[in-house]
Amino acid sequence: MKIEVFDPAMCCSTGVCGPSVPPELARFAGDLEWLAAQGVTVTRHNLAHEPQAFVACEPARAALAERGEQALPLILADGRRVSAGRYPERSELAGWSGLEPSHAPVSIPLAAPTSGGCCGGG
Repeated sequence: MKIEVFDPAMCCSTGVCGPSVPPELARFAGDLEWLAAQGVTVTRHNLAHEPQAFVACEPARAALAERGEQALPLILADGRRVSAGRYPERSELAGWSGLEPSHAPVSIPLAAPTSGGCCGGG
């Protein structure tokens, strides 16, 4: 199973950097780490850093043509679009990955850095 995430343009690959991290991004980053620990292949593409990945992927191209950046984040499960325009919950990621919901504990946000990182301090 492979989950691909096509993120909007962010300063770093996950958006979990700098002094003020949106809780939703921290939660989602933790959920993706959990998914990878379950054996699922997880790939993230950031529009600011990897625009060629969006061009090379037909579902991403189609979503952007249809809704523009409102389609992001776009989530693909084995190449099939399963979510667009929002970061899904861990239980949804588990379901799309063929994992039992009982194996998907409640999301716990990661602690965000208070300084440093690619966006912090300036």
